[in-house]
Amino acid sequence: MNTILIVDDEYLIADILGFALEDEGYLVEKASNGLKALEALKEKRVELVITDYMMPLLNGEELVRSMRDELHLSDLPVILMSGGQVSQANHGCPELFAAVFDKPFDMDRMIAKVRELVGT
Repeated sequence: MNTILIVDDEYLIADILGFALEDEGYLVEKASNGLKALEALKEKRVELVITDYMMPLLNGEELVRSMRDELHLSDLPVILMSGGQVSQANHGCPELFAAVFDKPFDMDRMIAKVRELVGT
């Protein structure tokens, strides 16, 4: 079964997305910031990371850059989601993210993208 790590300091968004993905048959892990996400990635094998951009400690871009420095995480797909700053974040570093979603995002589109990246 595929495991997805959701990284967001907004618990409600992480919970709603997590429930939707669990309903689709995925295992879901959650982290509330980039540093906790890096710790979780050292302990668990995941097939996809979905991260917010604006978070304390490490934002989404800093998290992904740290992941790319780790050999075993360099190819792990990452979906970026956020409010207004997503477009600016992606223009400077489109190679970092498999997809970018503005909040609020369409859950059906998100699940379709997850399926595309990791299967069912």
